Order: sequence, then structure tokens, then C-alpha cells
Amino acid sequence: MRLRHEPKGLRRIERASEFGRVAVLLGGTSSERDVSLITGKAVLAALERRGVAVMGFDPGARALAELLELGIDRVWIALHGPGGEDGTLQGALEFLGLPYTGSGVMGSAIGMDKLRTKWLCQALGVSTAPFVVLRTPQDLDTAIEQLGLPVFVKPGSQGSSVGMARVERAEELRPAWEQALRFDPVVFAESLIPGAEYTVSILHDRALPSIRIETPRTFYDYEAKYLRNDTRYFCPSGLSAPAEEHLGRLALAAFEACGAEGWGRSDFMLDRTGRPQLLEINTVPGMTDHSLVPMAARAAGMDFEELVWRVLETSFVRSVAKA
Repeated sequence: MRLRHEPKGLRRIERASEFGRVAVLLGGTSSERDVSLITGKAVLAALERRGVAVMGFDPGARALAELLELGIDRVWIALHGPGGEDGTLQGALEFLGLPYTGSGVMGSAIGMDKLRTKWLCQALGVSTAPFVVLRTPQDLDTAIEQLGLPVFVKPGSQGSSVGMARVERAEELRPAWEQALRFDPVVFAESLIPGAEYTVSILHDRALPSIRIETPRTFYDYEAKYLRNDTRYFCPSGLSAPAEEHLGRLALAAFEACGAEGWGRSDFMLDRTGRPQLLEINTVPGMTDHSLVPMAARAAGMDFEELVWRVLETSFVRSVAKA
């Protein structure tokens, strides 16, 4: 079997029975397994409350082919990180002929690859922070010469700020590079933008209200995202109406540049001049009690159950191709 992709297939669903039998994929084997379990359980509970025939399924413990044996009709992807949102899982579901939520193989793969995201978005006129790819020890000196300090060192394809470090002094750069290499063979240094951080959630090709993020930590890292209670979120974000509209257009343009679709998030820093600089996109954002997409949805008048339902609707852009 294989799937046919038809963007016009996206539609509003009125009855839970139209979804058929749904599996929420959660857990997995990436470094973000714990967050995925929280996301997946929240999604599972929300769909159950809405009357959807749904079950949880952990690909870290079971073979994906079992989904066919269980009579699953479509999949809600709640897996974060490599193996879940990098196109690997999406390709497997295409092979199995199971429609799934969110971005397809290409959009997921590019969205997980921070470097290619930056290259593609720059080509379309979406600004990103200056960066240098760190391939050899000699590149460390190049990064300092071209970017100055401080910088962020980032693995090329991890989510939730895993493996990321802020470098203030030259002697800290090599250890940060070596640490990032533990998570990904591709690592880059990126200029620190001393401005406010904003995120724009996307649902059904629409930008939701932006959120401004403030954290007492050195940056918005894994702990600030999921564990701390002193991270502050502002929604409405305080931007003027024209600035809000502009940021929303950039968020959608970044998604389009990467081939992403359905739902997700685009993250930005505003530089000293107020110009947005793209950090990354996220094609399977978290749905925990600290997560940003549910917060933006609430600001748009949408509760968590409705948000989860609408994400599941994105699976209708894929259907089993006729032989």
C-alpha cells in the first residue's frame, strides 16, 4: 500500500466515527521519550473524551506493523525527536498505508534538520541568525572570528534544545562542540541574538497568536521548557498588530520553505532593530502542561480537546492510493 497526498483533503470533521480507529504514537526511543509520553497521554485522554475510538501505541516497545493487525485507520503522531519527527516514522507509515497527522516525509526531515531549515528559509527571504558549521577543530576559530562571542552551539537535528549550549568564552567552545557531537555528527555555532524570543504556532495553514517567552535561565533550554515553573509566557505577546501580522507571515513562510504542513511551530528571536530572526521550526511540538501550542490555541478561543481534534483532521490530506 501507499498513500496519496492531497492538500485539498483537509476538512472539518463533525463526528468522531469519521476518524475510524486511531492510534496515538507515543514514547519511542529518542532522547525526548519522556516528553513524548506526557504529550501522548494528554492527546489520548483528550480524544477519548471526544468519543474517538483511540488507543496508545509505543513504537519503542512494539513493531509498527502491528498497527495493521490492530485495524488502525489513522495515526496521531506524538513522538518527538529523531525517529519520530524526522521523516523516518512518516516514511514507514506511508509504506504501511496509514494516514497520519502533520508534515510528510520531506517536511519532517527538513524541519528536523536545523541547518537545511536555515538555508531554505534564507533563500526565501526569512532571516536567520548568522552561523558557522563546525566540521573540524579549525572551524572553532572561524566561528569566533566570524560570529564573535557569545554563541550557541547546536546539534543539527535534535529537538527540545537537547545537546545545545551557550558559549561565553573561547575555551568553552570546544567542549560544547564535543558535547553536541554526542547527539549528532552535524554541529553548528550560531550568533546569540540579544532580544526577545517569540514563537508562532500554526494550525491548518493559519498562524495562531504569538507568544513571548522569558526565562531566568541562560536560554530557553529543556529544563525551562518542561521542568521549571518560573518560565514566563505572554500571550498576547505585546507586539503591535502590524508586527504580529508580519511575524505570522514569516512563520507560515518558514513552514512552506521546509515543506511542512498541518500543524507545528516557528520560533524566532527579535534582534535589536526588532527584526525577527528564525531559530527553527517544529513539526511535532510538545502538548504538555508547559507547551506553547495549547497556550496559543487557548488565546484563539480553542480548548485542548478541540486543538487535538483539529490536529487529527490534518491526517485527511493523506489517503490510501488506489492500485
